[in-house]
Amino acid sequence: MSLNQKIRGSTRAYSYNLLKERILHLELKPGTKISEKEIADELQVSRTPVREAFMKLAEEELLDIIPQSGTIVSHINLEHVEEGRFMREKMEKEIVTLACVSFPEEYRFRLETNIAMQEVCIGKNNFYRLFELDEEFHQILFQGTGKLRTWKMLQQLNIPFNRLRLLRLAEDSNLEVIISQHKEIYRLITERQTEQAVQVMEAHLRLVVIEQESIKAKYPHYFI
Repeated sequence: MSLNQKIRGSTRAYSYNLLKERILHLELKPGTKISEKEIADELQVSRTPVREAFMKLAEEELLDIIPQSGTIVSHINLEHVEEGRFMREKMEKEIVTLACVSFPEEYRFRLETNIAMQEVCIGKNNFYRLFELDEEFHQILFQGTGKLRTWKMLQQLNIPFNRLRLLRLAEDSNLEVIISQHKEIYRLITERQTEQAVQVMEAHLRLVVIEQESIKAKYPHYFI
């Protein structure tokens, strides 16, 4: 690979990661119009890696590229949110069942550490970091049961679901509920109480559904 190819690849990755973070963190709100030229000028890069980043974000349903009109930050599709949540619920109930049968000590320790860090986030009211730790908590469950490839497969489908989760976290002052459910899932796994663990996981992944209407009512222009 030539030096120019490496530079272009790293510039594309930087552009993609920065834009994705801005969209997920609502710095770029749904419906916002953006242009390759403006982003390229801001980042002081050529338009080619920015265009490639736009295309990747469009594949992930974060941008809508409209011919002869321009590019906008996509609205949150609630049908796709539910599809992602549905898949997560079905998969994670099976994952927690497997974890109750066998879950290595190394991964138990990682869950404990993760939960402790979540509690720090509550004290700092850092909901973006809490979201990252929430994701990591579930990833550890998949990894500890030998299903990391399944987790990675779910990520594309879960982007609309994650956008709603982040919006909910930004609005929700009662973040302790999430952590208490994580603690309960961890406890039930260590005690191998499969049925109860499955029930708590189901309730945990339905929190967004319960609050979805109030979020939609507050931000109707974010959704389709």
